[in-house]
Amino acid sequence: MPDLPASKRLRIGRYNEPNRVYLLTSNTLDRIPVFSDFNLGRLVVQQFRIAQHQGLATSLAWVVMPDHFHWLISLDKGSLADLMRQVKSKSTRIVNAVAGRQGRLWQPGFHDHAVRREENLEAIARYIVANPLRAGLVKKFGDYPLWDAIWL
Repeated sequence: MPDLPASKRLRIGRYNEPNRVYLLTSNTLDRIPVFSDFNLGRLVVQQFRIAQHQGLATSLAWVVMPDHFHWLISLDKGSLADLMRQVKSKSTRIVNAVAGRQGRLWQPGFHDHAVRREENLEAIARYIVANPLRAGLVKKFGDYPLWDAIWL
């Protein structure tokens, strides 16, 4: 296993549980701040909404930062790998088309954290949507346009 790339090692033994809550994170390739252009960030948000409409996941909270996103979901059907593959590939196609760019948008793989039952979902959501404030991108919580949470 040591000779496998890190993105493939992450997938070995990954277990997906329907109706389980996960915190998903994905970074842009080389952490390029593509989503400093909020219109491009909205294209990623559109893919979150499409996945929810298709019944793959229920979005609980998300934030699209300039070079990554955090997405708190309840997995409704399928696997995390399938969900992320769809969101990342479709967002790559549309962002590249709109921005006149080519090539990969996202780093391979993604990070997932299965939320434990004792963890407070609202606290996790607040932490997620406060990312722009902690990063110094805005001075007030509501000033950043690329976030949402069902509790806020």
